Amino acid sequence: MNKAVYGFAIVGSGAIGSFHAEQLKQVGGAKLIAVCDENPQRAGQFAERYSCSAYTSLNDMLQRDDIDIVNICTPSSLHGGQAIACAKAGKHVIVEKPMDITLATADSMIAACQEAGTKLSVVSQHRLDRSVAQVKQLIREGAFGKLVLAAGAVHWYRSQQYYDSSSWRGTWQWDGGGALMNQGIHIVDLLQYLMGPVESVQAQCRTLGHRNIEVEDTAAALLRFGSGAVGTLTATTSAYPGLNTRIELFGTKGSAIIENDSLVFCQYEEAAGDGTITDAVGSVQHRTSGANGASNPMSISGETHRLQFSDMIEAIEHDREPLVNGIEGRKPLEIILAVYESNRSGKPVLLQPTAGESA
Repeated sequence: MNKAVYGFAIVGSGAIGSFHAEQLKQVGGAKLIAVCDENPQRAGQFAERYSCSAYTSLNDMLQRDDIDIVNICTPSSLHGGQAIACAKAGKHVIVEKPMDITLATADSMIAACQEAGTKLSVVSQHRLDRSVAQVKQLIREGAFGKLVLAAGAVHWYRSQQYYDSSSWRGTWQWDGGGALMNQGIHIVDLLQYLMGPVESVQAQCRTLGHRNIEVEDTAAALLRFGSGAVGTLTATTSAYPGLNTRIELFGTKGSAIIENDSLVFCQYEEAAGDGTITDAVGSVQHRTSGANGASNPMSISGETHRLQFSDMIEAIEHDREPLVNGIEGRKPLEIILAVYESNRSGKPVLLQPTAGESA
């Protein structure tokens, strides 16, 4: 399907739905057609602001022939059912992270899109950061040698008012988790994307800085990767005033550090033609972005969201998988659920290797 303009619809008119709408304005070949929200007042206000049609019924909205792609921006536990409904209606789906809160539902989403012949993309926009792309390419080239150790950290702050602002926030039923499932999931994804599959986790999770929430606001985990490397993962929403995200990768021939989406350190051995070994320093962006969501969930750059939206259009036009399809989006969810299981049991949890990957 090659079209001059692809019709988009958004499910959910909250903060992230509005963010998607703003970014779609800047995506070539995209036009926002409709919004769906069960609250008619919210839907109407959103539609007026973004010059689109308002619906309170997803099924009614999906009857429109001019909608090609649906962006799902609702509470996490609603993602699966809504994505499946969109697939059955022949619509392509972009779903915010996490793709859902259970692996069974994630698998059903993947199957539904496969059966319908539609595309499924899970928002994991940080894979498209320039810093991540550069480090990923260096890993492919073997620049860092054997990767032996990794550390991922999300040390953010969310006020009590943030959790109190909506009844679904901080609940297992709707959120599916806390600092890891909602704030830390991008770092979890990047760790496994750069280091390879996670083989096992051992973890502890606590609620230490907030009241009246069911889920964790602090988590720490030890990871073992299929390659034999080890790693740590920490996440919190109780680190006032909201600090950095950070990924550190260490190898036998080089190391890299990404902080707040910027590559702040990158150095590796490089063999010259005469066999001598010198140090090569990668292109390092010495900047710290203030738009990293550390204390305000909407203080984020939209550049890589736009790239992911454009990628969906290109995937449709070239009949290929989106860069972050359902199978890729499932991977960080599986790791986070294993962390929760380890916390409950007090024991290490083994993960099942993905088809085509060695444990």
